[in-house]
Amino acid sequence: MNWKISIGNYNLKMIESVKVKRSVELLADTATITLPATVFNKALNIDEKIKRSDEIKIELGYDDNLETEFEGYVESISTDGGSLVLNCEDGIFLYRVDIPNKEFTNVKVKDILNYVNTEVGKKHNKQFSLDCDYDFSYDKFVIKNVNGYDVLKKIQEEAMPNIYLKDNVLHIHPQYSEIFGEVKYDFSKNIDAEGTDLKYKKKENRRIKVTIEYTGPDGKTKKYEFGDMGGESVTRKTSTSDQKSIKLLAQQEYESKSYDGYEGSFQAWLIPVCSSGYQATIIDPDYEYKDGTYYVLEVETTFSKEGGVRVITLGKILSK
Repeated sequence: MNWKISIGNYNLKMIESVKVKRSVELLADTATITLPATVFNKALNIDEKIKRSDEIKIELGYDDNLETEFEGYVESISTDGGSLVLNCEDGIFLYRVDIPNKEFTNVKVKDILNYVNTEVGKKHNKQFSLDCDYDFSYDKFVIKNVNGYDVLKKIQEEAMPNIYLKDNVLHIHPQYSEIFGEVKYDFSKNIDAEGTDLKYKKKENRRIKVTIEYTGPDGKTKKYEFGDMGGESVTRKTSTSDQKSIKLLAQQEYESKSYDGYEGSFQAWLIPVCSSGYQATIIDPDYEYKDGTYYVLEVETTFSKEGGVRVITLGKILSK
C-alpha cells in the first residue's frame, strides 16, 4: 500500500487514516485526513505548514501505482480524541464567499448560477463559466445574506441535479445523465461479503408514491403526487411552484427507485478504481438473472494501516 498527500507546498510524512466521500447526491465531495497529535512524544505543530484554503491532493494505491482520489482545499482543522483532523472539500469550497443580495422572479437555474459565478469570480479574481443543461425554474428565488455555497446547496437539495466544478467550469446536469467511468464487480472475486448490504427487489414490489410539497403563489402549502397510490411514501420539498419543474422532480425521484434490481451498498477494495457517477456491472455467478449495470451514487473510500476499502452505494439500474 502506498499514498501521497500534498497540501500546498508541503507533503505529509505520516497519517493515521484517510476517508474520501464522493457522492452525486451531496454538493461537495469531501476528504478527512487524521494525523497523530504527537510524534515520538512531541506535539505535532502544523499551524505554520497547513492552513484553511490550502490546496490538497490525495493519491492512494498499491506498489507505487497511485490513483488521484481527491483534489480540493482544506476547509477546517480540528482535534478528535487526541488526533489532528484535516477536513477538506473539493472545488466547490471556492464558492464559500459572500455574494450580494438579489431577488429573481420567473428565473431558470442557469440564470441564477451565472449570477453566482460572476460574483464568486470577483472575490477570487478569476472567471468561472457554466455548463448547465438542467431545465428547472423558480417563480421566485431570493439570495439574502448567504454565500455562493449556500445558493448551490439550496438548488442541489431542491432540484436534485448533479453539481460539480471542473477546471473553473461549474457543471449542472440531471442525475444519471453522465457516466464518468466503468467498472465490474463479481461476487466470487472482488466483493467483500462481510461488508455488503445489497437487496434484490422486483419493480412490482417497489411501489413508490412521490409527494412534492411546495408553496403556491397564494402562500399556502400545496402537494403534487406521482407514482403508485398506496405505495411507499417519498416526500420532497421545494420552494418553486413552477409546475413543469415540480413534475420533473417527481418523475426523477420515482424513476430512481422503481426498477428490477439491487439497492443498497457493498464493500470492495481500492482496485478496481470506482467513483460516484461510474456505471458498475454486478455479476453473480450463482444467480445470473440478478446481473446488471447500475449507476454509482456514492463511494466512501477509507485508507489506513488496516488496508484500503471502498463502500459503494448503488443507484438505479441502467441495463440488464
